[in-house]
Parts: sequence; C-alpha cells; structure tokens
Amino acid sequence: MSTHDRSAATSIVCTGLSFAWPDGTAVLDDFQLTIGPGRTGLIGLNGAGKSTLLKLVAGELRPTAGTVKTAGEIGYLPQNLTLDTALPVDEVLGIARTRAALHAIEGGDPSEAHFAAVGDDWDVEERARATLDQLGLHGIDLDRTIGEVSGGESVLLRLAALLLRRPDVLLLDEPTNNLDRRARARLYEAVERWSGVLVVVSHDRELLDLVDQIADLRAGEVHWYGGNFTAYEAALAVEQEAAERMVRVAEADVQRQRRELTDAHVKLARRVRYGNKMSANKREPKIIMNERKRQAQVSAGKHRIMHTEKLKEAKERLTEAEEAVRDDEAIRVDLPHTAVPAGRGVLTLRDLTTRCGTHVNLELRGPERLALVGPNGSGKTTLLRTITGELAPAAGEAVVHVPHRFLPQRLDVLDDRLTVAENVARFAPQATVNHIRARLARFLFKGARADQPAATLSGGERFRATLAALMLAEPAPQLLLLDEPTNNLDLASVRQLVAALDAYEGALIVVSHDERFLTEAGITRTLDLGEVSPEAGG
Repeated sequence: MSTHDRSAATSIVCTGLSFAWPDGTAVLDDFQLTIGPGRTGLIGLNGAGKSTLLKLVAGELRPTAGTVKTAGEIGYLPQNLTLDTALPVDEVLGIARTRAALHAIEGGDPSEAHFAAVGDDWDVEERARATLDQLGLHGIDLDRTIGEVSGGESVLLRLAALLLRRPDVLLLDEPTNNLDRRARARLYEAVERWSGVLVVVSHDRELLDLVDQIADLRAGEVHWYGGNFTAYEAALAVEQEAAERMVRVAEADVQRQRRELTDAHVKLARRVRYGNKMSANKREPKIIMNERKRQAQVSAGKHRIMHTEKLKEAKERLTEAEEAVRDDEAIRVDLPHTAVPAGRGVLTLRDLTTRCGTHVNLELRGPERLALVGPNGSGKTTLLRTITGELAPAAGEAVVHVPHRFLPQRLDVLDDRLTVAENVARFAPQATVNHIRARLARFLFKGARADQPAATLSGGERFRATLAALMLAEPAPQLLLLDEPTNNLDLASVRQLVAALDAYEGALIVVSHDERFLTEAGITRTLDLGEVSPEAGG
C-alpha cells in the first residue's frame, strides 16, 4: 500500500463510547465520532472531555462501554509531559537500541543480534538529526540527557520521537503550552507538513488556524465546522445570530399565544354570563337554553384546548431556540478598579541582575503594560519571581511602589489542604463569607464547588481559583504579574480574561508566548530577555 493509500485508509471511529471516572463522574456517554484524513482541531470548554477522549483513542484509558477503532499506528503527545531527566536523547527518540547495534557493527562486532536490531534502519542517525533539525533542535547531541535541555526542547524531542515512528494517526494535546515563539513556529511547520490523521486539542488560535476542520465537543456531542478556527468563528457568529433571531421570533409567538388563550377565556366568560342572564329572564324554553349552553361549553372547551396546545407548542419552540444559543459558562473577572496615574512610578529595576544572569534596568510608570518575551530558559519567570521578592537578586534591586499580585505559571499560590473558599479567605481576611462566595460564583465555583479541596482541582479550575484569590486580595492590586496565564484556559475563558484585562486600569506585566493574546491584552512595551545581556540594560 502506498503512503497516500495508507493515509486515505486511516481513521478513528468511536462507537457507543462511554467513560466515567472511578468516583462515578461521567465524561462521555454513548459517544459517536468518526475522523478521517486531514488535520482536525478538537475544541471545547474546560471539562468537556477533550483530553480524556484523546487518552481513550491512544489506549491510555479504557472505556466504560463502547469501542474505539483506529486504522494505523497511533502517536500521542500528552498535555502534561514528564520525562526522566536522566534519559539520553536517543532513548527519548526511541532509537537507542538500533543506534547501539549500529555502532557495534561499525566497531567490528558482526553479531546476528546487532543486524536484527538494525534491520533496514541503517540511516537511523541521519533521519534522527534531520528530524531534530526540522524542529529547530540543531545543537542537541543524541548522547545528551533530558536534564540538559529546556522544557520546550523536551516537548519538541517527544514530538520528534513520534515523527521518527511515522505514525498514521497523530494526537497532540495542548502541544504549544510553554513553548517559546521559535519552538511554536517549528511545531506549526511540522503540523502543516503532516499527512494522515492529526487531531490537536489546543487553545492556541494560531495553531488552530492550520487545521482543515474544527470538531467542537459540547455536551457529549461533536459539532463539525469546515475550515480553520477563523472560519469556525465566522460560521459560529452567523449561526448564533440566526439562533438569537429565532429566540426573538419564538418569544413573540409565545406572547401571541398567551394573548389568544386569554381572549378565549374572556369569550367563554362572556358566553357564560349571557347564558345565565337569558336563563334568569326565561326568554327561551329551558330545553333550548340547555342545549345552547352545552354547545357553547363544547365550543369554548375546544377553543381553549386548541389555544392551550398552541401555547405549549410555542413554548417548546422557544426552549429549542434558546438551547441553540450558546451561553458558555465563562469566568467573569471583576478586576478591582485601581487606576494608576500616568506619571506614577509602579516598578523600578535598578541595575538588577537575577540569579540566572539577566541584567535589567527598567522604570514602569502608570498603567503601562509590559510583555516579557524571549526563548525558553531566558529567565522570564525568574525575573517575575525576583520582582515579587520570592527570589533575591544576584545584584542591584527591584522596588515595587504599589500593591501587587503574582499569578504564577505553576499555580502554586493555593494551599492544597484548604477548600477553594478557604484559600480565597486567606487573601481577604476582612471579607464576609457571603462576599467570598458571591465572588467565587463569578469564577464558576457555585455552591458545593466552592467547598472543593484545592488538591482536587483540574488545571483550568486551579487557574480560576487562583485568579479569584488574587482579585479579592486586600489591598487590591495596582500591578498584576501574570506568567503564561492562558495555558490552562479554554477559548471562552481566554476571551473573558482579555475582556477583564481590557477593563483593568492598573499596570500589567505578562509573560506569554501567545502573540494574539498579547495583542488583545493591549501591551504597550515589550522586553525581550533573549536580547538582554549582562552588559546591556533592558
């Protein structure tokens, strides 16, 4: 079978698929899905089951019921990738055994076992280096260990391992999290070159603009949209405009049917009064009056039943129309009203040298918005932690002149032993329980959800709880420091965060590799730590 034919035959088919966690929480129920060749972007709200679905397809999880069938070999890149730092690069790439056998043969050992290990893969090292070069990993030696490479490079190494295997189906779960711009560009190129079946779960809109179709997972069902994410947003806007128009039509119909039902009751009451009046005056024989009364009651009853049924049908159409309108639950971030005058000093970095050697001179004033950018390992997070005082500078000083709060990438602000509500109360000891719970409800922690232990929260839930704690903190922050804030958010919540930051009148320092997010956040200054040296100020 040729490569093209093999690609065309490749597919993922889920039939009657159900999955529930050990505590009984259902994720998928009687789920149906078929994915053929091409690049598919799988999107949906946090908790919709996207990552769980990929794990089921990859065989990492077993379904409660139903089947998952795939044609061809599967390659899977999980969202939370943990690699042993002692592993050599060639072992991560899956070529250590073949490479060792090849070196043994080249060293003069003609053992049959070595030839069997090599098989037809005599160019394994050349292919490995070519794949690494394609992903921008030119300087990585195959004998190095994972501990010697950055986090972003380790993600690309795992992707390189998958590409070397040449799987028919490639599953990527949030592959651009924590990748710098250069690494993201390499990953985008790999996705564009891919042939066969590719399914990517991501909130990275630039990556989603490279796919051929969007699969929107909502309420246990997939809704398909042809084209990339930009086309999806346009189609969804048209769809939602039509749905909202149908709601207005259905609401008007319900009001009309209610009026007609009321009119029917009024007419019936008039007929009863008229019949009673005629009976009292005895203007007609009793038998005639009784028959007329009976006919009026039958006619009125039919009329009333008809209008009652019409009203019921109109309400059903309204409910159906309302269900078509998306009302995605997304965080409503009420950032405190903390205007900072334009000339007021917010932050001073004076001849600051961080522990990783970054040297910066910087004055931040008023409601300026600074983006810290640079390749993985350039010291962005270290600089933020030095500004907040968590790390001592190697030299110089960092002085913050206003109340500030830091949202770390690791989201380690919360105490796992406490509930969500208790964690928020730590930051706002003067706030009442009702005020805390009202605020948490706007971050989707309603009722019993506010009493969840922090240790049980998912990535997206932990982000929301941490952001709620920081926003309710006393005193209210006039400087926000955000480290990769979009990593754990679904697309709806990213939009909500952007809207919240747009309303925020304090100063902002944000680390992010998401260029679209930085543009929408209204960045006014950029400091590239990849260009900062010990000799040159920032």
